[in-house]
Amino acid sequence: MSKKVIAVLFGGQSSEHDVSIVSAKTVISHINTDKYYVMPVYITKEGRWLLYDGPTESMGTPGWEKYAAPTILSPDTSHRGLLRIVGDKVKNIPVDLVFPVLHGAYGEDGTVQGLIELAKLPYVGCGVLSSAVSMNKAYTKIIADTVGVAQAKYVVVKKYELEENIETVMEKIENTCGYPCFIKPACAGSSVGISKAHNRDELADGLWIAANEDRTLVIEEAINGIELECAVLGNSDVRASAVGQIIPAAEFYDFDAKYNNSNSQTIVPADIPNEKAQEIRTRAVEIFKALDGMGLSRVDFFLENETNTVVFNEINTLPGFTSISMYPMLFKAVGIDMDELIEKLIELGFTR
Repeated sequence: MSKKVIAVLFGGQSSEHDVSIVSAKTVISHINTDKYYVMPVYITKEGRWLLYDGPTESMGTPGWEKYAAPTILSPDTSHRGLLRIVGDKVKNIPVDLVFPVLHGAYGEDGTVQGLIELAKLPYVGCGVLSSAVSMNKAYTKIIADTVGVAQAKYVVVKKYELEENIETVMEKIENTCGYPCFIKPACAGSSVGISKAHNRDELADGLWIAANEDRTLVIEEAINGIELECAVLGNSDVRASAVGQIIPAAEFYDFDAKYNNSNSQTIVPADIPNEKAQEIRTRAVEIFKALDGMGLSRVDFFLENETNTVVFNEINTLPGFTSISMYPMLFKAVGIDMDELIEKLIELGFTR
């Protein structure tokens, strides 16, 4: 049997570019090369596409792009793959499946999924609609309401509203969410652009910080509780992982606490009652299905201290695959190691 060709897309134009490179190194190193040829496709921060032909361990290191040549994922269905450009020559490289390992904007929001759909290629992960609405925290909340899961009180704000009258916006937020509250860009991952406000001055600063990342903002009341995460895997038949607990080194699990502060801790499985863990696993699958998820996602919750209520936080349709990422850790806790997990995701991509 001939090997199938998998194009792994990574890098990208989002603020999570560097995290994507690390995730891609993990994914590529765990793809079964007895079954598949891997074509690593690096997207620069400026949006150039390069087919990388060097060692995996060199990805992201100084000078590594010398091993790469310009390439395009063609939307023309007659090509069914990549167009590699060397000088004035173009070579068509047929592809059997695309594995996007692109976090954040232009990778996790339905845009690259639309390109792959135009090419009529199978791919790993959620489709155009589910990627777009899951990336947008405002629309995720609207859909999650149909499941009946508890959510924090929230306000959706547009950037132009800040520019017109920020005082009116802040008054609305204070009346709905109170202090402390979280300010988030609607479409950003890895906690980029998120801040916590304890008073009006911090709220104003946080609104402009988030507005630099996105034109739509979501402001939420702060939930006093345990931060919990659950991974899901599947298309129509979806299974949930163990539940993990986050203990951030900072006041909340921001980008620095996730990736730069070694004092942040994760506990797998979480130290919570079994019935609450099962409730979270059930809710994670329900939310994933309500959003028309495919392949994989990580669903985040709080367990509120005073009421013991499970509160939905957000969903991440292309979670990280770094050494500290929760998604692979959560499935390892139920007996699925990285090699098996990557193989299952590839199989789900082919059968979607």
